[in-house]
Amino acid sequence: MEQIEKLKQIIDQTDNIVFFGGAGVSTESGIPDFRSVDGLYNQKYDYPPETILSHTFYRQKPEEFFRFYRDKMLCLDAKPNAAHLKLAEWEREGKLKAVITQNIDGLHQAAGSKNVLELHGSVLRNYCERCGKFYDVQAVVESKGVPTCECGGRVKPDVVLYEEGLNQKTLQDAIYFISHADVLIIGGTSLAVYPAAGLIDYYQGNKLVLINKTPTPRDATADLVVSGSIGEIFSSL
Repeated sequence: MEQIEKLKQIIDQTDNIVFFGGAGVSTESGIPDFRSVDGLYNQKYDYPPETILSHTFYRQKPEEFFRFYRDKMLCLDAKPNAAHLKLAEWEREGKLKAVITQNIDGLHQAAGSKNVLELHGSVLRNYCERCGKFYDVQAVVESKGVPTCECGGRVKPDVVLYEEGLNQKTLQDAIYFISHADVLIIGGTSLAVYPAAGLIDYYQGNKLVLINKTPTPRDATADLVVSGSIGEIFSSL
C-alpha cells in the first residue's frame, strides 16, 4: 500500500517522532470505546456514559458512578497491541520522543514506553480525596460500593472526568513535545474531544500523519493520511 510505504520513509528519516493517540489505539486491545453505546449498556444504565463520567454525577451519585466504572472502565485483562509495542520499540531506538495519549488504561507503559503523557489520567492510580493516600487499581476492584480510605475519605480514580480540567503540567509537556517534533503521528482518534484535539495546532513541522479508521476534521491539512486499523498498520512498519 502506497501510504504505508510513504509512512515507512518518513519514519526511517527521523529520530524525532511524537505520537498522539486516542481510543482507537485501545479498542484493538479489546477495550470498548464507551462513546459507541452498545445495547447491553442501555439495558443496565439509566444515563448515557458522558453523564455518568462527569464530575457532577461522580459527586451526586457515587454508587452508580462506581458501578459503571468497575463494569466498563476497568479492562485489566487487556494486553498491548502492535501499535503499543511498535511505539515502545521506536522509543528504545531513540526515534520516538513521547507518547501523548487520551487513554487511561496504562497499555503504553505495559508495552514498555517510558515517556507517556496521560492527558486523561490513568485507572491504575487512585487517591484518597481527604488525605491523598495512593491506592492501586486492585483496591478499587476489590472494594464494594464507593471505595473509602482508612481515614474515611473517598478514593477517587486519577482520571479526568467530564467538567474537570486537564493536568496543567501534562498539558504543557504535551505542547512542548508537539511543538518540537519533526514528525507528529496522530492515531486512533476522531480529533473531536477538546482541549486535547486542539494540541495539534502547536505542531510546526511538515510531516503530520493521521492514522484512523474514519475521516477526521484534520485530514485536509495532514501531510499523509493512512486509513485503517492502527494495529495492522503498525505491525507492517
